[in-house]
Amino acid sequence: MIAPLFHAWERRLASISTDRIVRPFDWGLDWIPQNGHMSQTPAERLQHWIGEAMGDTAHFFDAPPTAEYQFEEAGDERRRLGEAGTLRFPSVLTTPHETNNIVSARWFPAGSRGRAVLVLPQWNSDAEGHVGLARLLARFGISALRLSLPYHDVRMPPELTRADYIVSANIARTVQVCRQAVLDARRAIAWLAGQGYERIGILGTSLGSCLAMLTTAHEPLVRAQALNHVSPRFADVVWRGLSTRHVRQGLEGHIDLDLLRRLWRPISPSAYFDRVGHARTLLVYARYDLTFPVDLSQEIAREFAHRGLPHDVRVLPCGHYSTGSAPFKYLDGYVLTRFLLKSL
Repeated sequence: MIAPLFHAWERRLASISTDRIVRPFDWGLDWIPQNGHMSQTPAERLQHWIGEAMGDTAHFFDAPPTAEYQFEEAGDERRRLGEAGTLRFPSVLTTPHETNNIVSARWFPAGSRGRAVLVLPQWNSDAEGHVGLARLLARFGISALRLSLPYHDVRMPPELTRADYIVSANIARTVQVCRQAVLDARRAIAWLAGQGYERIGILGTSLGSCLAMLTTAHEPLVRAQALNHVSPRFADVVWRGLSTRHVRQGLEGHIDLDLLRRLWRPISPSAYFDRVGHARTLLVYARYDLTFPVDLSQEIAREFAHRGLPHDVRVLPCGHYSTGSAPFKYLDGYVLTRFLLKSL
């Protein structure tokens, strides 16, 4: 009886954004190496590239160390609110947009150097997204580094009003920009380790949860991952989710779901279940979610249980968008913080 009320609320919240654009389908061949398979169809060329990536994901998500970290101290007002400053460093992956190639992360240190968490916000998060959560973590003794995802806020080129280049109907670009986010996350974690933190976790929401699990799968320094809104497959969320209907419109008529799943396998959590056993995992999903369909969230929870991976599951009594509204945002913050306090 309550489900229709939440579903109606979710649709109202989703309709607030009126700047969604149906962008044209593109295989994105200009985003992959030219490998001499020019006689193949675009789909075949992409499948060859994806096959090579999946054959060595350690190389695909390798983030060579850098010494080019720059830290800018926060002003008085931000310091009063617990923020020490902004960390910047070059991204491993160079994209055509210069502003996107410098990673930016806001730093909220706790009193001690024992525990630290890298925070990855949701798709289309603005510059203040998850800053309150980072402050909450710091208040409870966990230092938090809040990363700006590729093509978000300060990394967004002037032609964009939304972070369309990280999730779109451009197949290879979506893979590469999500890959960039993982590489950025690994360099951010390396900075935390260089500051003396040994108990390091990662927290991601929505798209950020997917990127967080990919990071954990390739980063042995991560001890705990809090995944807030989860799905085993990237393609299924885009194909079925409320928030990505405009992306599906660009895809339809050019590609089917089965091929999309294969081409987006490198950025799908289901490809990496056997690589996250070193970290304790929290899986959070919302009972009335229309953006990350609930059966997908339940599927990933069953897979963790079937494989005997160390994990906890929490189900929020709300939807995807309504997680950001009171009182559910407080419940979500409590669940995430409590898990990280217990697991780090």
